[in-house]
Amino acid sequence: MSINFQFLNITPLAEEFSQTLKKKIQRIFKILHRKRKDLTLVFTNDKHIQVYNRIYLNRDYPTNVLSFGGNHNYLGDVIISVERAREEAEQYKLPFEDYLLALIVHGILHLYNYDHEKGLYAPWLMLKKEIELMEELAENKEPILNFLKRREYMPAKLAVNVDHVATVREARKTYYPDPVHAAVLAELGGADGIVVHLRLDRRHIKERDVEIIREVVKKKLILEMAIDKSLIEFAKRIKPYQVTLVPERVEEITTEGGMELEGRVSEVKKVVKELNQTNIKVSLFLNPELKDLELAKKTGAQIVELHTGMYAEAKTEEERLKELERLERAAHKAKELGFIVHAGHGLNYDNIGPVAAIPEIEEFSIGHSIVGRAIMVGMKEAVREMKELILRARG
Repeated sequence: MSINFQFLNITPLAEEFSQTLKKKIQRIFKILHRKRKDLTLVFTNDKHIQVYNRIYLNRDYPTNVLSFGGNHNYLGDVIISVERAREEAEQYKLPFEDYLLALIVHGILHLYNYDHEKGLYAPWLMLKKEIELMEELAENKEPILNFLKRREYMPAKLAVNVDHVATVREARKTYYPDPVHAAVLAELGGADGIVVHLRLDRRHIKERDVEIIREVVKKKLILEMAIDKSLIEFAKRIKPYQVTLVPERVEEITTEGGMELEGRVSEVKKVVKELNQTNIKVSLFLNPELKDLELAKKTGAQIVELHTGMYAEAKTEEERLKELERLERAAHKAKELGFIVHAGHGLNYDNIGPVAAIPEIEEFSIGHSIVGRAIMVGMKEAVREMKELILRARG
């Protein structure tokens, strides 16, 4: 196997750096468990790579990297604008050597038919491979890995809250409609998880509902609850996949905002630890405020759910865009802090699109609008329609 470097219209890379790159490229084949093949890397400038783009891809502008496949024994060519790579490394505040290597990795993965421009799952799989390779190959790992992890391509998931099916049941204090039945139908409609909020006053969901749903759902069960000793003990016994800690006032109609962590970090940290010890992941329901996220990091929680109520309730387009920007900034910050990012509250079929397009948000918790729609079209169809809107925003 030969790895050939060509330098067109630029000064060659330092010999020591070139040899280091070649050794790392050889390791790429080993990590990917692929047969070693001949490969050519062409290092050039913006002007030259723009010519390739114009001739072969019908786009008259420069890009940072291009790939052209070879044949059975020849893997192909990876063409990189070193000029653009230097500019982008400076812009993103990344070490140039690691960023250049990341572009090479990106180009080689394209030669193996990984593609971030097709389908819903292919971009995620490609990014997963990029991160895997750079974890092994980068010299200064943290900056480049954080950069890559911000490029979240995975289609967002939908967790369906069935509380309001129980609300209808409790209006007549009868046994129907059953939220257990709704949970099963939601899964059949494509839900990635089922959410139930066991309130302090048990106004809708009861312990019986949680216990049976825990047994019948095939996906994950998410239990929303306030910090309360009896609820914590109940969660530890039921062992849902996740507990989302929320603030709660008995007189409120619905959850009115995110948790207030100022002065409560130690208390919340203790609860997180207690639940984690029984293999329950913990999410904190927070307003999209950067200071709240900083405090949340100190609690040890694995997930944050951003409160989208202010966005959903905005009266004007200007207000809505302002709240959307808040959510974007908060999602980005949460991801940087290492959280899995979820979002929910007040989202419906009309407003989900812009929020679902925020790449850092991995899952949306939606209940009232889906249950309302289900009255007209059925639970399976209502969930399917919402899931389609979320996937369309990402895809």
